[in-house]
Amino acid sequence: MNKREFISLLGGAAVAWPLAARAQQPAMPLVGFLGTSSPDADGLRAFHLGLKEAGYVEGDNVTILHRWSEGRPDQLSEAAADLARRRVAVIASFGNAPALAAKAATTTIPIVFGVNEDPVRFGLVDSLARPGGNATGFNYLSAELAAKRLELLLELMPGAKNLAVLVDPAVPPTQTTLREVTAAASTMGLRIKILNASNSSEINAAFATLARERPDVLFVGLGFLFIDRRVQLVHLATLHKLPTTYSQRQFPEIGGLMSYGANYVDVYRQVGVYTGRILKGVKPADLPVVQSTRFELVINAETARMLGLNLPPKLLALADEVIE
Repeated sequence: MNKREFISLLGGAAVAWPLAARAQQPAMPLVGFLGTSSPDADGLRAFHLGLKEAGYVEGDNVTILHRWSEGRPDQLSEAAADLARRRVAVIASFGNAPALAAKAATTTIPIVFGVNEDPVRFGLVDSLARPGGNATGFNYLSAELAAKRLELLLELMPGAKNLAVLVDPAVPPTQTTLREVTAAASTMGLRIKILNASNSSEINAAFATLARERPDVLFVGLGFLFIDRRVQLVHLATLHKLPTTYSQRQFPEIGGLMSYGANYVDVYRQVGVYTGRILKGVKPADLPVVQSTRFELVINAETARMLGLNLPPKLLALADEVIE
């Protein structure tokens, strides 16, 4: 081989080596995110923050496929099946229905969930400490807080006698919520009226009934429908001057009277952290299900004044945040 041929060969190798190195680089892991409603900006930011805490940044070393049912639960099964067909490394889900859809779609792909009911009771895991199988995650216990939410509302409205409860019968936590709030109302000597709503029109119809029957207070149940329609709910409660308690802080942030529950945005972050740990090789069966232990009371003082209510010192002392 002459000198010119050697230099040409060396130059060709110099070009080939980077190409070969690039070809050998592993593809970025693919994460599927499955949600019930339309995208929640605060929740997604928190999910990405959790991934970052675990060492993953979308576009740098992980790719995320988002699938939303846009409030149509019938689409969840197909969305979950699509993620399973694409062989994502992990399915992150938020909400009871997405978690169940993911579990039905695959028994091998790891699943990280955020749910608001006991995941053992509806078959997501074998136990909280030892999940078994391919799923683990977080339970933020909203349904079990009904009695406490009602108690806090009556601190503000101690003379209340007639309670209205608005629930979405299509969501799994409703039965737990109704059981809890009915028992609490009986203990507190409240007469209770239950109204159902599974879409925007039914919410309007429920408030038309409330306008005729004039209850003293309103308890709004759980479900992504109510979160998606929170502007409608808060507007109607304000229009009818009806003191109302909600499950999450997004409601008082836009003018609702008060809320009590886990910080759901932080649950998104925790789901992101667990997703990152699984991407690093930890098995779901080795990650215990975490139950929320910290709950926040948020009160909108401006709305209280508009309703002619005085905030008692005891309630103010209990509040995690008072919005002026």
